[in-house]
Amino acid sequence: MTSDFQLLYVWEESRIEGQAILVLLVLFSIVAWTVMASKALQMRRARRLNLSFRKEYRAQQKLLDIYHREPDVAGCPLYTIYLAGCTELKRGILRARVTSDDESEAVNLQSIEHVKRALERSVAEQSLALESNLIMLAITVSGSPFLGLLGTVWGVMSTFADVGQEGSADLTTMAPGVASALMTTVAGLLVAIPSMFGYNWLLHHLRVLSVEMDNFAYELVSGMEIVFLKDQSRPRVDLPPPLPGQA
Repeated sequence: MTSDFQLLYVWEESRIEGQAILVLLVLFSIVAWTVMASKALQMRRARRLNLSFRKEYRAQQKLLDIYHREPDVAGCPLYTIYLAGCTELKRGILRARVTSDDESEAVNLQSIEHVKRALERSVAEQSLALESNLIMLAITVSGSPFLGLLGTVWGVMSTFADVGQEGSADLTTMAPGVASALMTTVAGLLVAIPSMFGYNWLLHHLRVLSVEMDNFAYELVSGMEIVFLKDQSRPRVDLPPPLPGQA
């Protein structure tokens, strides 16, 4: 008997609860492979766009050149972070001009702190976007073997119950029930093992992208401090007027 006919025979011999668990495992497998494929494409695109943006960022003459050009780089995490930081920096420049009537592009330390928080928030949002739906893989990895084990235990229990009711324990009576019960464990492992490898692979690349985004945010805010932060290391001291006779 070929493997295809064996699987068909085991399926036909399975009880309704075993078939329900097998169908549920098939649905888990479809969801897991869909998530793995979509997240792999998303992270691959993010890495490619990040590489292109980093080259353009390093090649620009001024820190805000890309911001002023407003390129269409949808889906690039580094550009999204850069846009959030530059937008908050522009707000700080406008606030400084209103309060001091100074037309220079300079900000104070408080504005730089606002930029840092905007960058941190943007990095967190991009990390969450890349991490979305990975919970489905985690559920599949942890839940599929237990579903398969449940089907096996249930099937073996039902088989021994039938043997006890019929009063005979020959191989012909027990083999179909035991085989169909073990099939759910095999199905659970076949769903969990690829999901486990895919989850670990995606988690590794997610960590790499997260570190890359953190490093870029630090680099960006450091450049903004160098270019736009007012020199506050030496505060201005107003001297008292000279005493009479000392002018």
